Amino acid sequence: MSTTKTHASEGAMVEYVTAMIGGQLFGLPISRVQDVFMPERVTRVPLSSREIAGVLNLRGRIVTVVDMRARLGLPKPEHGKVPMAVGVDLRGESYGLLIDQIGEVLRLSEDGKEDNPVNLDPRMAKLAGGVHRLDGQLMVVLDVDRVLEL
Repeated sequence: MSTTKTHASEGAMVEYVTAMIGGQLFGLPISRVQDVFMPERVTRVPLSSREIAGVLNLRGRIVTVVDMRARLGLPKPEHGKVPMAVGVDLRGESYGLLIDQIGEVLRLSEDGKEDNPVNLDPRMAKLAGGVHRLDGQLMVVLDVDRVLEL
């Protein structure tokens, strides 16, 4: 009986769009990201939670804009910084997640993803689907479904 196991040299790979929010690196699974855009003319929605920055029209679609800093309990950015938005979709509705800065696309092994560390900020932990340890920094994987449970 042979004891050789046939397993791929690397596990399944997942691609993440990286984003900086309040100095922390986050990753969104690329499968959930529709587009990246500069949010213009965001209209406030009366009586909405402070996590909702408003709505905007993106190429004919109405997009709900979620302020990720508010969602994570972080202070507002210093004025003059133009936010970016990552377009995501949930059950046919379009959302734009306001972020400070978009990064690169990282291709990481699914095996490298760890559970949330116990010392992860609880506000991040409730939106995170795990973390990846990169060279000298932690990338928090955003769980898009949890982010949009407003």
